[in-house]
Amino acid sequence: MSVNRRRGEMAARLDGRDYRLCLTLGALAELEAAFAAENLNQLVERFGTGRLSARDMSAIIAAGLRGGGHEVSENEVRDMHCEGGAAGFARLVAELLAVTFGAEAGGETATRP
Repeated sequence: MSVNRRRGEMAARLDGRDYRLCLTLGALAELEAAFAAENLNQLVERFGTGRLSARDMSAIIAAGLRGGGHEVSENEVRDMHCEGGAAGFARLVAELLAVTFGAEAGGETATRP
């Protein structure tokens, strides 16, 4: 699968299938609503803490999958399997946030959007 990281895309293998994930503007708007954030900076601050719940991770992955063109619900994501289990999902979320926002969303210093 070909992805363009400059456009914020990444590849992931879930349930033995390859997917493209991307936090598009629409996907980010979904996350703002889900996390009751007023703007992108609030999302970056929340994600930058590195303290995300399983529910947070499933919302982020579901939004990324939908942004990548896959029709999938959060409930479907919660039933998916990722190599490495919960740690694999955490790595996937960290990578998706890093390609979207830069290193800051993964807990490191970077320029905000």
